[in-house]
Formats: sequence, C-alpha cells, structure tokens
Amino acid sequence: MSSPLRASVRIFGYFALTAMLLPFQFFALKFYKKLAVQLPIFYHRVCTRILGFEIRVHGEKLSSSPVLFACNHVSYSDIAILGSLLPASFVAKAEVANWPLFGLLAKLQRTVFIDRRATKATEQRDEMICRLEGGDSMILFPEGTSSDGNKVLPFKSALFGVAQVEPHGQPLLVQPVSLAYTRLDGMPVGRALRPYFAWYGAMTLVSHFWEVAGLGRATVDVIFHPPVVISEYQSRKALSEHCHTIVARGVSAANSGRLDAYLHSSNS
Repeated sequence: MSSPLRASVRIFGYFALTAMLLPFQFFALKFYKKLAVQLPIFYHRVCTRILGFEIRVHGEKLSSSPVLFACNHVSYSDIAILGSLLPASFVAKAEVANWPLFGLLAKLQRTVFIDRRATKATEQRDEMICRLEGGDSMILFPEGTSSDGNKVLPFKSALFGVAQVEPHGQPLLVQPVSLAYTRLDGMPVGRALRPYFAWYGAMTLVSHFWEVAGLGRATVDVIFHPPVVISEYQSRKALSEHCHTIVARGVSAANSGRLDAYLHSSNS
C-alpha cells in the first residue's frame, strides 16, 4: 500500500523545504513577529501538499484572536494540518522539545511545552496566560496524547484552566475542532486502515513517517464547531466535557461517512 519511491520523493521535498525556510523563521522570530506567525502557515500548507493531504474545512473558524482551539489528536501530521489553517501556536508535552528536528520546529513556532510534574503547573499556566493576554491564539490537544483515530480519548480538564483568562477584559473564546482522516485515494478509510495514519502507543516515529509518506492522497476533514466561553459552564470540567462531546460527535460523523448529515443537523 505504501510506495517506497513516493515516500522517498515526499520526504526529500519535506526536508528540502524545511532546510530552506528555517533561517527565515529564525530571523522572523528575532526581528519581525508578524512574519514569524505567517511563515509557519505557508510552511505547513506546502508540507501538506508535499505529503499528499487534501484538507476539507467545515464550519467557520474564528479569525479573531486570541482563541483557544481544542482539538482531538491522531498523529504528528495533525500539526501540519492545523498549522496550515490557523495562525496559532501549539501546546505540547515537554518531551516534544527534545525530539530531533520536530522539537526545533516546535520551538520555532513558539510552542508552549507542558511538563506533567505538578511543580511546573503554575509556571506553565502563567506562560499560557501571558501568551493569550498578548493576543496569541493557541491550539490545545486536551487528550494529552494521540489516539488510534477511531475514537476520541477523554479530555483532561486541567488543561482548560487557562480558559478562565479574560484578555483585555473580554471572555476567552474556546473553539472545539474535530479532525479525521477519512479517505485514501478517494476511498473511505475504515476502522482497519485508520491506524495507518494514526501514531500512538509504541509506534516509532521514523518508520511510521516513512510509511505515511508512501501512502496515496489522503483526505482530512477538519470541523470547526461553534465557540464557547467558560462562563457558560459551572466549571472547567464541565467545559472540558462539552468540548469532548462536540469533538467526538464530529469525529464519529466523519469516520462513519455521515458528515454531511451531521453538519446539516448542526446548522438547522
């Protein structure tokens, strides 16, 4: 199913693009913040084309900032897909900072790294609050890890603590986002094939990336759901549960081929 020739061409193109744009992002971070936000969007858009992803966007994504986007997590390729659509930084687990190349790329996109140690929680929350109050939008994966793509894991409510921030006196908007890998070369991706795209468990990054790069054209559905604010809920746990329910419904509809009916019912 995966073509070694296709994988070789795509990976060469990916690394060539990355090497070409790295110096520009270093420069932008130091001297030109607006470019430092826009350049990653261009980079991720080209990367998704190189790697054969066709992205279908549903719903209305918020263009104002700051926004906290809460999305399910299937694979490292989610970064390129969401990064191609949103002028935002990611929230990632601390281990990512030490990954070869990908850790550097995450730092260049001003990723906030979350350490699971309780002693670091306040410091990290303060950093996220500072970024949001400064006008930066952020992309959060509330599952805390990636899944097999067939279902959405429970959301960690602690990660929604920053939703209580009110930048410039205004409630922070939280927008749930569903992401699903639904087709391969135009054919529906069923439960058995979905783990070809998902990266989870004990899978090694290099071998998985090689296999994914060798696949045909993949269709990814990204659904932007109506935004909410934490004041509409009794607690951050209630907000977390609402976002999980909405995101899980979107993923289920996309995976089962009922996305059009789901979107129609949501809009009616």
